[in-house]
Amino acid sequence: MSTIFRTLSACAALALIAAPVGAASRPAKKPPMKAAPTASPLAIALPLKLIIPPRQRLCDTAAAEGLRYKVLRPGKGAMPAASDRVQVHYIGYLAKDGEVFDQGRDVTFAVTRVIPGFADGLKLMTPGSIYRLCIPHTLGYGEEGSGPIPPSADLVFQVELVAINPPK
Repeated sequence: MSTIFRTLSACAALALIAAPVGAASRPAKKPPMKAAPTASPLAIALPLKLIIPPRQRLCDTAAAEGLRYKVLRPGKGAMPAASDRVQVHYIGYLAKDGEVFDQGRDVTFAVTRVIPGFADGLKLMTPGSIYRLCIPHTLGYGEEGSGPIPPSADLVFQVELVAINPPK
């Protein structure tokens, strides 16, 4: 054997003898974990809360029972009846601060299966139209509220009437 090999073998043997019993089977200690980096102050916090600006919470036309609305784009055709089903795109937000609480695309439901102010507004629309509906709490969720909607909250919906489907 060469002297280099004998020297390496002797060093390896000494390392095994000098090591505590069971050291070869123990995993090496991991360095301590670093704290997670803090987010930049420029980062957008999640969950994202959309806020609609005040000028987009206003309606200029009064309808029956306190509903107000603004025609953003007129449509063409017949208005839905209470017995119809409608397909809509919509976004709902609080009138007070503009916080978005709900939105949907291509949602289909019966005209009478929504809050009274929303149903009343749908009956004013024609396919292709976009309306902003300003709904007082008396035509919305009332003094109780519901889910993310606080008690006695006035609501605003932007609604696009995509299609009217007669009852089956």
